[in-house]
Amino acid sequence: MASYEPLVCEYRGELLDLTHMGYFCMVDERSQVICAVGSPEETVYYRSASKPIQALPVIAMGLDREYGITEEESVIFAGSHAGEPFHVRALESIFEKAGFKEEQLIMHPACPAEKNAYLDWVRSGQEKRKFYHNCAGKHAALMLGQRALGGRLEEYWQTDARIEQEVRRTIAVLSETAPEQVGIGVDGCGVPVFAVAMRQIAAAFKNLAYPEAIKDDRLAQAAAKFVPRIHRYPHMMRGTGYLCSRINEDANLVGKGGANAVYGLGLKKERIGIAIKAADGCEEVWPFVIAAALRRIGYPNEETLSMLDGLHGADIRNDNDLVVGHWEMSEAFDSAVKAGKAR
Repeated sequence: MASYEPLVCEYRGELLDLTHMGYFCMVDERSQVICAVGSPEETVYYRSASKPIQALPVIAMGLDREYGITEEESVIFAGSHAGEPFHVRALESIFEKAGFKEEQLIMHPACPAEKNAYLDWVRSGQEKRKFYHNCAGKHAALMLGQRALGGRLEEYWQTDARIEQEVRRTIAVLSETAPEQVGIGVDGCGVPVFAVAMRQIAAAFKNLAYPEAIKDDRLAQAAAKFVPRIHRYPHMMRGTGYLCSRINEDANLVGKGGANAVYGLGLKKERIGIAIKAADGCEEVWPFVIAAALRRIGYPNEETLSMLDGLHGADIRNDNDLVVGHWEMSEAFDSAVKAGKAR
């Protein structure tokens, strides 16, 4: 039986036209649930929201230093890049330094996702490349880790590969659960994908933002070293104008989204973690829900709030750029936040 609840309501005129069902969970520095929409115990796949966590073993093993990978280049390990030229240059550099070949990536070739990069690609008449795939950075990290752990490089994508076992352990540590409690499936790019409860995704992002709470010294040190790089080079997380790059321009936040509308967000000063999941897979809700959550807790960075409003504000506009309706958070969300404040 579904445990989600109404999350975002779309009104066209005065009529409720669409309801985005989903989950929202916020935890404090002790990983206790502050408020929730839908069950915080619902298990969901991280999808690409796990990438900043999956990058940590490479940093903990010092493989970026070993191969002379720059800080900017290393951030693509945590990103879902959109295929812009600077993304491709970073991947080419990493592979050259590591002695890898593009064809060793297991996913099928793709085309750039960012619109200008895509148009340039079409005009140039070039072929699809594996480096254009948004998960290529994560795969590069997995390949580095697999070789360092003594595993067969060509098996880096398999569930029982040494690096995949280490990634599962890392997911468990950050999510504050046991490795055997972390669910496993197969992601769109062919590597394992991991599932935990909503409250555990929120806890993991709280831990990324507050690495002192990570109960593994090597991973805590890796997170403390790696997360500031994301803030210095947020364009490597996704690309020009995308939420996952814009949100990380705020040095107090660390955020990453994944397919089918899951999003994790950590707040450093507040020591809070947030997990969002739209049951209908609509990623458009992300900036709207994040802005609503930040405003409810009195988040002071108006530049960040304005940026989120610019990505998706309350107004619904038609093809003629006329306002024809609005979005608002559900009563379930407002009630949950009020209950959390009253605790």
